[in-house]
Amino acid sequence: MVKKVLIITSNEGIEHDELVQPLDFLQSHGFVVIHAAEKNEDVHTMEADSKPSAQYTPDTTMHEVSVEDYDLLVIPGGTVNADKLRINEDAQRIIQYFADNQKPIAAICHGPWALIDAGRVKDKNLTSYKSIKLDLENAGAKWVDEEVHRCNTNGWVLITSRNPDDLPAFNTAIVEELEADMDIIP
Repeated sequence: MVKKVLIITSNEGIEHDELVQPLDFLQSHGFVVIHAAEKNEDVHTMEADSKPSAQYTPDTTMHEVSVEDYDLLVIPGGTVNADKLRINEDAQRIIQYFADNQKPIAAICHGPWALIDAGRVKDKNLTSYKSIKLDLENAGAKWVDEEVHRCNTNGWVLITSRNPDDLPAFNTAIVEELEADMDIIP
């Protein structure tokens, strides 16, 4: 059975490479990848949070997505994106569902910020963009400075990376996680 990945974003302020590279990489490895945004409107990406980049049409909205159909959640960075996901009820519901049902979550750069408001970073070892380190620690996480970090504390896997430079390791860690239990499928 083909594994399905859900990527969630707001409609603005998403770090371009942190949306596009995982999406393309996972699709190239045979996974079904669906991008759900806040609204069914174009998603505006940025480069380094300051330079407008490409626009993309999401596949669906976070409100319409059936989370039980997915095996792994990806949360790209971008300061504005992560900030909007923190206060979006659908994003918070999706994050909580994945964690509560022991389904892996992968978040990069500012993406882990969204986990704070979902109440899902306490006791997790993770990494992120350095400017949100204190916020994550204040929410109960243990921050580590690593290219990619995998933590299974509290019964669910969290894969995190610091910034776009870490995307090759981040993408590989996601594929490894998705393939981890495929060996036991008859």
